Amino acid sequence: MITFSVITCTFNAEHELQRTLDSVYEQSFPNVEHLILDGLSKDKTMALAQDYKLKSDESDSGHRVLMVSEKDNGLYDAMNKGIMKATGDYLVFLNAGDVFPSSETLEHVAASFADGEALPGVLYGDADIVNDEGFLLRHRRLRPPSTLSWKSFRQGMLVCHQSFYARTDLARENLYDLRFRYSADVDWCIRIMKTAEERQLVLRNVNEVLVNYLDGGMSIKNHRASLIERFKVMSRHYGFFATVGMHLWFVVRAIVKR
Repeated sequence: MITFSVITCTFNAEHELQRTLDSVYEQSFPNVEHLILDGLSKDKTMALAQDYKLKSDESDSGHRVLMVSEKDNGLYDAMNKGIMKATGDYLVFLNAGDVFPSSETLEHVAASFADGEALPGVLYGDADIVNDEGFLLRHRRLRPPSTLSWKSFRQGMLVCHQSFYARTDLARENLYDLRFRYSADVDWCIRIMKTAEERQLVLRNVNEVLVNYLDGGMSIKNHRASLIERFKVMSRHYGFFATVGMHLWFVVRAIVKR
């Protein structure tokens, strides 16, 4: 049976964190480790995490909780620390405020390929967006294709970061590039998929919603800087002129839809 590492990076997240902790705790799949990487929060974040760890340790769920609270150099640095600590076959990032859609989500992900089959390079699915109180707002506009490759992201980030399950060995070879402040997740996903292709590993669509994620985030709050940085990421992987052409298509498509 495969194992999952769920990684949650936090900083002053007491308002959003509890529903994320509850969601992981309620997963029926037994082989789960939950890594909580905190950046020295000054609120009750770590108290909530400590209570959660105690509750999980006393249960028979088979879940393992590891907590670390220390200074980091931003979100992507914390994510890299999580990758290096992860011991599961697959890892997925679940931010404070994000939740699994059901208690059986990880079971469904694990059941998306057969016993004895070579572990796919990536397991992926859909995503829904929730508000600050956890209520559903809408389906994510960009939808994952039935067949995914690293070239698919020329059309945008078709798979939400939190519904992108990477094999841990591939993730360790492709840590987040800390030169990017807002779009390192896009670059990371593309590099993971490139490595999977090089090793002839399939990318498997689970064909269901794998996360309800919190509306907002760094790229929304820093929209212009994020767009500029994402253009650089896309140019690096797909070439400058191809990226310019695709962005012109984005503009035309937006005008036609009005």
